[in-house]
Amino acid sequence: MRPSQHHARRARGLFGALLTTLAVAAALLTAAPAARADTTICEEFGSTTIQGRYVVQNNRWGTGDPQCISVNDSGFRITRADGSVPTNGAPKSYPSVFNGCHYTNCSPGTALPTRLNTITGAPTSISYGYVSDAVYDAAYDIWLDPTPRTDGVNRTEIMIWFHKVGPVQPVGSQVGTATVAGRQWQVWSGNNGSNDVLSFVAPSAIASWSFDVMDFVRQAVARGMAGGDWYLTSIQAGFEPWQNGTGLAVTSFSSAVTTGSGGDPGDPGDPGDPAACRVTYATNVWQGGFTAEVTVANTGSSPVNGWRLAFALPSGQRITSSWNANLSSSSGAVTASNLPYNAAIAPGGQVAFGFQGTYGGSFSPPGGFSLNGTACATG
Repeated sequence: MRPSQHHARRARGLFGALLTTLAVAAALLTAAPAARADTTICEEFGSTTIQGRYVVQNNRWGTGDPQCISVNDSGFRITRADGSVPTNGAPKSYPSVFNGCHYTNCSPGTALPTRLNTITGAPTSISYGYVSDAVYDAAYDIWLDPTPRTDGVNRTEIMIWFHKVGPVQPVGSQVGTATVAGRQWQVWSGNNGSNDVLSFVAPSAIASWSFDVMDFVRQAVARGMAGGDWYLTSIQAGFEPWQNGTGLAVTSFSSAVTTGSGGDPGDPGDPGDPAACRVTYATNVWQGGFTAEVTVANTGSSPVNGWRLAFALPSGQRITSSWNANLSSSSGAVTASNLPYNAAIAPGGQVAFGFQGTYGGSFSPPGGFSLNGTACATG
């Protein structure tokens, strides 16, 4: 911005007018701070902070070849990615931006670690920039642990693969498909020798997305890979390159965690103790098909205001229709959540919902249920 020019009286003279103009310009320059220059990081585990609340890390650990990232206030871009590693093994690095703690490096003002059954929501947003001349995945990582640890490796890692290029695949093997947060995913499960890994692979590239991290956390809880009393320790977004990677970018990132009294991974209203709910699962089964009527009773002393019932359908079963609840998926790990008219369960009260489905082989009920992150009695 340039200061406006005014006509000066001749009596003041040209010198006085010049001094006035310079003073205004100096004031404007003082009021408008210079834009922050991009920061280049080439150190193996070098990091910096952005927006005063997130950490960006170079995080090169799988190769001795150089890797550099250019960091701005919105995200980062890989500017150098030398070397390659075999595609049937681990990647060479994980340059990323995160909220939370990673090997004692905690982002400024973070709420993490936070116990899952106190979290009412974890909204996040991410935008990626992709390239085609590399082998990599664009990975969003969610870390969970039974303790609020801020150092070392956590027990369970949830990976969301937004995109992949080349012959790479997640840890373990594919165990099915699931609809999570309104999208369809391939689901993989395994162990990398250090921690359990639950991966969700998009069938086609996702360039940007806003979602709730707790939708994926509930999947881990329903599959027995975490508990409601575990902790969310870190939320990260970046890339795992095996070959090259120059030009890959995270162009924006945001992450927040909100907490409340009681709750599940995702909702307030935990009945308050491990035996505060009971589920009755009544079925009508015929060759190749079945219906299930599910009754959820609040046997605790506190009301439930908003409920999510997590369970896993046995292999071969698929839901075709449902009533009185929203269902997160039609097979595998399922979370049934309340509708507006049946969100509250008073102490001593109950709600019921149901669904119809198909099955192959022998029929069996789910092995267990959890209400808002708390295991329920059955029968």
